[in-house]
Amino acid sequence: MFLCLLWTGPSSAQVTAFKQAVAEAASSDADLADFYRVRGYDPLWTGNDRMHEERRVALMRALTDVDLHGLSPARYNMAALRQQMETARTTRDLGLVEVALSKAFLQYARDVQTGMLVPSRIDGGIVRQVSYRDRAQYLTDLADTETPRAFIQSLPPASAQYRALMKEKLRLEGLLEQGGWGPTVALSSVKPGETGAGVVALRNRLINMGYMRRSASRTYDSDMQDAIRRFQFDNGLAEDGVAGQGTINEINVSVQQRLKSVIVAMERERWLNMDLGDRHILVNLTDFTAKIVDNGRVTFRTRSVIGKNTSDRRTPEFSDVMEFMVINPSWYVPRSIVTKEYLPMLRNNPNAVSHIEITDSRGRRVNRANANFSQYSARNFPYSMRQPPSKQNALGLVKFMFPNKYNIYLHDTPSKSLFDREVRAFSHGCIRLADPFDFAYALLSLQTDDPKGEFHRVLNSGRETKVTLDQPVPVHLIYRTALVDEKGRAEYRRDVYGRDAKIWKALENAGVTLAAVQG
Repeated sequence: MFLCLLWTGPSSAQVTAFKQAVAEAASSDADLADFYRVRGYDPLWTGNDRMHEERRVALMRALTDVDLHGLSPARYNMAALRQQMETARTTRDLGLVEVALSKAFLQYARDVQTGMLVPSRIDGGIVRQVSYRDRAQYLTDLADTETPRAFIQSLPPASAQYRALMKEKLRLEGLLEQGGWGPTVALSSVKPGETGAGVVALRNRLINMGYMRRSASRTYDSDMQDAIRRFQFDNGLAEDGVAGQGTINEINVSVQQRLKSVIVAMERERWLNMDLGDRHILVNLTDFTAKIVDNGRVTFRTRSVIGKNTSDRRTPEFSDVMEFMVINPSWYVPRSIVTKEYLPMLRNNPNAVSHIEITDSRGRRVNRANANFSQYSARNFPYSMRQPPSKQNALGLVKFMFPNKYNIYLHDTPSKSLFDREVRAFSHGCIRLADPFDFAYALLSLQTDDPKGEFHRVLNSGRETKVTLDQPVPVHLIYRTALVDEKGRAEYRRDVYGRDAKIWKALENAGVTLAAVQG
């Protein structure tokens, strides 16, 4: 390779010039500067032996293929890097190339392993802490390995979800090149038994999407009903076999939009590139579900209700560890609800929300008849509010705690009818579970032979009781509008909080484009 020629019997002056150039170019990056200082400014990339060449080839191949990961080629400026390598003529030039390659490698390693974007800069509700790796360690590990190509290929997430998303990305790109799924369906809704051009358009769209075999039928028949149900299942819709407005809207979503969702999901998977735990709880906000996953297999699943889509109620995204559950919980009303919702009611009627106790700073119950609530504002209201344990408690009969500064937890609820809704964003931010008792049994199954009996023994006491989990369980609140199930089938969900649209915009600003429509 052209660079090696410069290292054929270099003089001491050339070596000195090279090292000075490396030191100068690396000085603005503390990690790079320390790395090269420790190794005496010896080259990592630009030497003339086989290992230096393998590192260069592996890096350039990875940078050439960044689009496979939905990354932006512009971030690595391959054209400028190649030109710098090709025009290097002096040992000083070579030193500058050496550092340029290291900088490109560090940028790529960080991007492909833990994401291009910083989550909290995209949306205030994405409070996930990314597990960034030590940058200097990337360089040290590369220098120590005998297989540079394998090392660089090991940088992206190794999860089955990430690999499946990459596969779905390639599939959608192929569809996009072929023109997508054809014309959209110009209907507001259509029911089984109906006929006409609209039904034909719907059938053609479903055929192109892979949900039906080709047919000349113009009727919304049983085959179309089955196809609609399968589509509804894959997209988190009510599986009634009827193409109502919501189903039609999702059927009309373009390949381009689905591809954007996949690329965003890949970035999100990089943010979550860490050990999730052999047993962990996964709450996908867009899917309105909570799952227990054991060694990669979903062993429990229940419907959930998430925070309402308003600025002060959207459920945040983060990971923590569930430590205990509280059976027969009291609901200690959050200060924000007390002052924003209940205080205005109390000003008008001291007996409002009478099912909730009002207590002073010493925990003593306040006599509403003697209190003048009209004199208080949100700033100086001196009381707290608590709903005692009961079947009608806002938290139901059990709550599941992973203590965090956002005051988010999973819990039961007396409002069971909300779980029948297709879109379930109604809470103040916490996660309500449709099957909290079964969830509790599953959690307790690792520490007792009779989880159901143990749970109900405590429940039947009527006393507020903390039950510690012998093995704390990691909890991950995620947000995926594109995901792949255990069988490898792609599923899509609505962008209920609009967060993925913001992420796509940020990726686009960073240079990410859809492969089939690049200019």
